[in-house]
Amino acid sequence: MIEKVEGIILNVKSYGETSKIVNVLTKEHGIIGLMAKGAKNMKSDLRSVTDKLTYGFFHIYYKENKLSSLTSVDVINPYRNLKTDITRISYASFLLELTEQVYKQNSNDRIFNLLIEGITKINEGYDPMIITNILELKYLYFLGVMPVIDACSICGSKASIVTLSSIKGGYVCRNCYTNENMVSSNTIKLIRMFYYVDVSKITKLEVKDQSKREINDFLDEYYSEYTGLYLKSKEFLKNISKATIS
Repeated sequence: MIEKVEGIILNVKSYGETSKIVNVLTKEHGIIGLMAKGAKNMKSDLRSVTDKLTYGFFHIYYKENKLSSLTSVDVINPYRNLKTDITRISYASFLLELTEQVYKQNSNDRIFNLLIEGITKINEGYDPMIITNILELKYLYFLGVMPVIDACSICGSKASIVTLSSIKGGYVCRNCYTNENMVSSNTIKLIRMFYYVDVSKITKLEVKDQSKREINDFLDEYYSEYTGLYLKSKEFLKNISKATIS
């Protein structure tokens, strides 16, 4: 029996001369592998709908814990704007890779929704670094290593927060400060906003370059320190971020 599932393609591999195997994050079954027979053929209806970042309703013969079969896809959003810009597609590709790793550690339903909301905002033209940083921060909760951003990570005081430290695990107050790099007061406020904001309801994003750089650097260091995740696409993003915020 054919089943209809909502999902987004995380990655694609060639299979033989004419077919593809696509890994899809679905709402209904989490991450599943689909055999797309003949999808590399020029005349195949599956050819244009079995690329990375395809978001839609997938009609499949589902086999639990096995490779399922794909029959057709009804595209929900083609993300055309995103796919014409190297910076946006690079951030979106990173989010696909990151989401797959996070989901493997915590298969929470909210992760799917966050990914779709984030990719959609990048497609709509919102700053891809900021959207990516927002998702990176929210994902730390699902990884079980959320930084302390409501009080000092050392003493618990909510007064006189002066900086953000990956080594100390979040906010640092004046009394606990030693020699950590200082960040702006704006960055201290924004990191909390990033965590609590509803991505789907974002209508305006105005962040100074200094805060963008400070938050991005903090998250890079924090992921390295606490998650154990290594993502190939992150190195490419670092080069892009250097070019976009100097």
